[in-house]
Amino acid sequence: MDKVTALFDEIYQAFMRTLRFGVGLIGRMSPQALLGAALVLAFICSILPLALVLFTVFLLLKLAVGVCVIGKRRQRATPYKDVE
Repeated sequence: MDKVTALFDEIYQAFMRTLRFGVGLIGRMSPQALLGAALVLAFICSILPLALVLFTVFLLLKLAVGVCVIGKRRQRATPYKDVE
């Protein structure tokens, strides 16, 4: 049990060091750099997931259309194979 407690304590300490570093970094940033960081963070949090979702949707749509086209071509080709 001591190992688990020590692990959680180490995770907590690392998180707090990272949080203190981030707060200090934000405090030292100029307003222009802060605006740039906010824009980059907004891009990462909103536009990038939207682009990934749209990419996935269009990829699935392309695969579905491809399956339909290939299925129709195979259906047209089968009657000629049966005739001998």
